Amino acid sequence: MKLKRRHRDRTKGSPMWMTTYADMITLILVFFILLFSMSQINLVKFDAVAESFRNQMIFDFYPSPVENENPTEQAKIQENGEEMNEFEEPVEDPDDIAEEEADQEDRDEAELDDLLKEIEEFLENNDLQDIISATRTDQGVVLVLQEQLLFDTGEAEILSSGEPFLTKVGQLLKSVPNDVKVEGHTDNRPISTLQYPSNWELSGARAGSVIRFLSSNTEGLESSRLSAAAYADTKPVKSNDSDENLRENRRVEIVILDESYSP
Repeated sequence: MKLKRRHRDRTKGSPMWMTTYADMITLILVFFILLFSMSQINLVKFDAVAESFRNQMIFDFYPSPVENENPTEQAKIQENGEEMNEFEEPVEDPDDIAEEEADQEDRDEAELDDLLKEIEEFLENNDLQDIISATRTDQGVVLVLQEQLLFDTGEAEILSSGEPFLTKVGQLLKSVPNDVKVEGHTDNRPISTLQYPSNWELSGARAGSVIRFLSSNTEGLESSRLSAAAYADTKPVKSNDSDENLRENRRVEIVILDESYSP
């Protein structure tokens, strides 16, 4: 008697080749999606990530997966800061900065000394050394013109006798590149006129008159280099206790400014 073979019930569903084919198609789809996503680069985010890599030493603080032959020596190098990131800007040594600043100050001092010598030679060659004095201050080189050289007492209009001196001063100022400040000064005697209610207005008007004359009568002297300041009686050079001292306090100072000077 023959035994009847039982036929195994086939499971329902898609055939096996269909499953494999579907997996392959899915993988291909994912691959193309990845390609598409990588082709769409956000430039802003990419720049931000790149900048973070440039500015941060992200690898200096994590242990290397490769063992170092001399770990103690490597630790000392990191502690002493001898190993720097290639993107990190070098830090200037404060001693070097101080030395450079000192050298620059020395050069500025030497330039001002040379300028003072040139001005003194100019005054001597033009017979002005007895009328105009030149001195050194923190601001630069100062030319002092007394009131009687340029103005009548209580007035701000330049005298015709003083114009030749200002003309020569203008030629001097044209030959130097420095900026120039014209300061007006008075004594402490009060003034109260319709035109000049106080010494502030008088000193400012005198400084303005000198600047106006220099800029109008000196070809090549740029007006942008000139500035005016009024000090009235706040910066006397002598105590206001005699006629001679009062006369010295009434003055106009032409300051050839040091290029590195900052008030």
